[in-house]
Amino acid sequence: MSPRQPNILWIVTTQWRAAATGYAGDPNVRTPCLDALAAESVNYTQAVTPHPFGPFARAAMLTGVLSPANGVRDYFDPLPASARTVANEMKERGYATAFFGKWHLAKRDPTVTLIGEAHAKMVVPAESRGGFEFWEGFESGFLLNDPWLHGTRLPEPVQVKGYQSDVVVDRTGDWCRSGFSPDNSAANRSLSGVPPSPSLRRSGKPDRQPWFCVVSLEAPHPPYGAPAAGVAARAPGEIILPANVPRGGEVEAKARKELAGYYAHIEATDRAIGRLVASTRREETIVVFTSVHGDMHGAHGLFRKGWPYEESLRVPLLVRTPGVAARKDDAAVSLLDLATLSTAGPGASKPTQPIVAQISMPSVVALPYQCDRVWRGVRTQTRKLVLNADGSPWLFFDLESDPLEMKNLAGDLARAGEIVGLRRLVG
Repeated sequence: MSPRQPNILWIVTTQWRAAATGYAGDPNVRTPCLDALAAESVNYTQAVTPHPFGPFARAAMLTGVLSPANGVRDYFDPLPASARTVANEMKERGYATAFFGKWHLAKRDPTVTLIGEAHAKMVVPAESRGGFEFWEGFESGFLLNDPWLHGTRLPEPVQVKGYQSDVVVDRTGDWCRSGFSPDNSAANRSLSGVPPSPSLRRSGKPDRQPWFCVVSLEAPHPPYGAPAAGVAARAPGEIILPANVPRGGEVEAKARKELAGYYAHIEATDRAIGRLVASTRREETIVVFTSVHGDMHGAHGLFRKGWPYEESLRVPLLVRTPGVAARKDDAAVSLLDLATLSTAGPGASKPTQPIVAQISMPSVVALPYQCDRVWRGVRTQTRKLVLNADGSPWLFFDLESDPLEMKNLAGDLARAGEIVGLRRLVG
């Protein structure tokens, strides 16, 4: 009998920037569960999102195709129902597939308020769920507490009390341990609006069938002032800010206030993630932790995402694989590479690492604080080049000597040759 393929669990968060973990050295944050996971994982220290904005990044992550080639150019564009996703691929490889949590890829009404129950209760049609066999979540809404869930076993939205990360993680953990079959009507009735029962089984599926599961969490996305499962926000004055946050004005005050709540949601979500990771069988499960993008939090006087700076662009990426030793890897990888990086077992050859990671914003999102232009570029282990829509250089940073991106070298004649070389690599 051939060895069983490992289970694969993707834990995907929102707005969690790469630096905001204990293992990355952030003095403000408490992430003991992720620190423990990092000690057992390959830590891709230079990982980036291909597009630092939710729908574009999610579409690229699930399809392995950059936006807009995957069909998502505008913030309100849905992922085409015909798009081939990692769920389709994993099903063909014999995996049971599931998705839990925030989707943010369905067709939405741009005239409806983004924050609140209108989007949280919006039903994502079965044909728009990316090919996942089991799906339970919500389109968006930014309700970090008491989320509305619908999907395979919940045909109509049901509000589940509790902190969103806890609710989604607990329901994910139940499926991973015991599974659920869409044709199990008795279980469907019993689970409407109540915590799932651990007695469920994947009806009609072999006991040893491997599973691929994506859990998508909204935290630590705004509203940063929302309750964080009992974790008290830090005093804003205690937050240690990096040198690229301007001091003495409104930017500093706003950054301190937001980061106080941001770190509380990180701590609460770290605790939930730790519970989920602990519930999986370590010797049978590949575990991935990442985020679709970060948040500027006042760096360079800016907030939110869409910007090509590290705070918005660089994301945490841990991959724990049974039989693979923990290490740091500085390769120029992005969420586009996630499927490859998380399916290579200990006996497989090391995936070919790209020379550069392609990065871009395919459109301007007309929301407060977001990036004001379309741009594209590349990021290597030590350099970042960003071009305007007309192809002219906007930003060029030597990340090795200037990790906080304090000096834009785009106009430096001494760097002209280097810039020309990198421009040839921009897709």
